[in-house]
Amino acid sequence: MSKVKILWADDEIDLLKPQLFFLEKKGYDVSTVTNGHDALDALDEDPEIEVVFLDESMPGISGLETLSKIKAKNASIPVVLITKNEAENLMEEAIGSQIDDYLIKPVNPNQILLTLKKIIDNKRLVSEKTATDYQQAFRELHMEMSSGLDRKEWVDFYKKIIDWELRLDSSDASHMDDILSIQKTDANKEFSKFINKTYESWFKSDDSPILSHDLIKKKVLPNLSQEVPNVFLLLDNLRYDQWKILEPIITEKFRIIEEDHFYSILPTATQYSRNAIFAGLTPREIQEYYPDKWLNDNEKGGKNMHEEFLMQAQLDRLVKRDMKMQYFKILNTSHAKNLNDNILNALNNDLTVIVYNFIDTLSHARTEMEVLKELAGDEKAYRSLTRSWFLNSPLWSSLQKLSENKVKLFITTDHGTIRVNSPSKILADRETTTNLRYKVGKNLNYKDSDVLVIDDPHKCGLPKPNLSSKFVFAKEDKFFLYPNNYNKFQNMFKDTFQHGGISLEELICPFISLESK
Repeated sequence: MSKVKILWADDEIDLLKPQLFFLEKKGYDVSTVTNGHDALDALDEDPEIEVVFLDESMPGISGLETLSKIKAKNASIPVVLITKNEAENLMEEAIGSQIDDYLIKPVNPNQILLTLKKIIDNKRLVSEKTATDYQQAFRELHMEMSSGLDRKEWVDFYKKIIDWELRLDSSDASHMDDILSIQKTDANKEFSKFINKTYESWFKSDDSPILSHDLIKKKVLPNLSQEVPNVFLLLDNLRYDQWKILEPIITEKFRIIEEDHFYSILPTATQYSRNAIFAGLTPREIQEYYPDKWLNDNEKGGKNMHEEFLMQAQLDRLVKRDMKMQYFKILNTSHAKNLNDNILNALNNDLTVIVYNFIDTLSHARTEMEVLKELAGDEKAYRSLTRSWFLNSPLWSSLQKLSENKVKLFITTDHGTIRVNSPSKILADRETTTNLRYKVGKNLNYKDSDVLVIDDPHKCGLPKPNLSSKFVFAKEDKFFLYPNNYNKFQNMFKDTFQHGGISLEELICPFISLESK
């Protein structure tokens, strides 16, 4: 292993020879300078320097001035301030300038070593410990997924997988990523078998999980506050891992009351799952009760144009008191700005419904734009991009405004998304939907092992565009391609985020209840 390089800047460096000798004996590579200007030059000349020890009082530019210039050049490099002065204002200024530690002169060699262990070795030790723990958990998770999990156990299992994914992200144990990826693939194979075996029964049983069309009735309406305004925020395409990335930000202003889940109906696509949420009905029932509000895949026109109507109809059907509801649908920056400007109007409503489409837009834009493919090249980067967007979004600004008042907030989604990698050939006629993760039509020819087939859509709450129509859903990370231009479209869509089919990521959706702090 290469030596850790340290830069030590102190105008009395000759007095520190015992400490420098001690560090060299411990295997560290130490270079020295006597002023701040030389320290900055040394960092420019040697990008492999990993930590800086910086004297607080040097001639020329002071230690704190040098510190701010170092951080301007490289915000991530650790800096340890060495000082004779324990004055509170000095320490506050130093800590505010992002020092990683400080030491008081005269400096004890063991203190230096302890500081280096904390700064340099801590990251490595955390990474090694996380990797070791995951190796042990890998065997336990493998046995668990093979044991025949039920619908609740699959949710717990999925959360464990995501927890490990996020822990490996933060520990930089990247050498374990491939192993975790294989385990997620295996888990989705087992989960697809489970859905294949049980999905149809969920539409006949009282013991089914909460599905899209149950969500408002079972999770929102019973928990509405009558004392404070309620806000229902649906972030399209929000996966559980993305929620966990946003959670630390949102909980700065809101307190979690309950973290729960529901299962999206199939297809895990906006037209079906989100209409079902707002209507409180299956797609088949929406078509039956509101025929002018439903369009099948092969019919032209917007498929989610009537959410406000469907939501109001559901409230009228289920709520026994007058309820003032306001609905916002955010599709672009103009809508987002309008929401931010008018968000406090929510304080005058019993229920404010917000549909926010950015994450869905991001996943589709990533498919079409090479620059976004690079920015969100893998799951970790996709999560990071989601976090960056949210922190700088009008939505977070709106939520912060709301948090200054007593409100109850529900955050959820309509379905998740999966990164697809395995093409599956399918033959279909012109009337068949273009979605890459599901097809509905009359004359479908496909590979049986790649799909879940629903021959009678009515049994699963789905409409029949034609008498002989059936649905097929891609399992795991498959995506459907026609034989024509197969290679072209394989290159175009491989490694993109899609939804509509069967995976843990698409079906298991977060539902979180919060209140302002």
